[in-house]
Amino acid sequence: MPQSIRDVVASHGISQEDMESLEVALPDTDVLYMTRIQKERFSSAEEYEKACGLFVVTPQLMTKAKKRMIVMHPLPRVFEISPEFDTDPRAAYFRQAEAGMYVRMALLAMVLGRV
Repeated sequence: MPQSIRDVVASHGISQEDMESLEVALPDTDVLYMTRIQKERFSSAEEYEKACGLFVVTPQLMTKAKKRMIVMHPLPRVFEISPEFDTDPRAAYFRQAEAGMYVRMALLAMVLGRV
């Protein structure tokens, strides 16, 4: 995380902690918000390839997580969430996408003056 962002978060009294792996963070996590690793943000293909696969949600990994936590993702995903995890009740990303669709529908209706 860029230091400027960390500074803003800290200025609001929010504690932060760096974790070396998902395994370390999961036992205390209530909401895990995943995003794809953005290839365009890496300086080289080698750096991108090195980062790929470091943070992947799998059913096996999630045995370390709380039973009532959720995993969110803005979609589309690349490889950061295993499709085998999709049927887990903690996989909230499809519900998240559906809710987002309804919000966009409502906003369009408002913009078009139909509400």
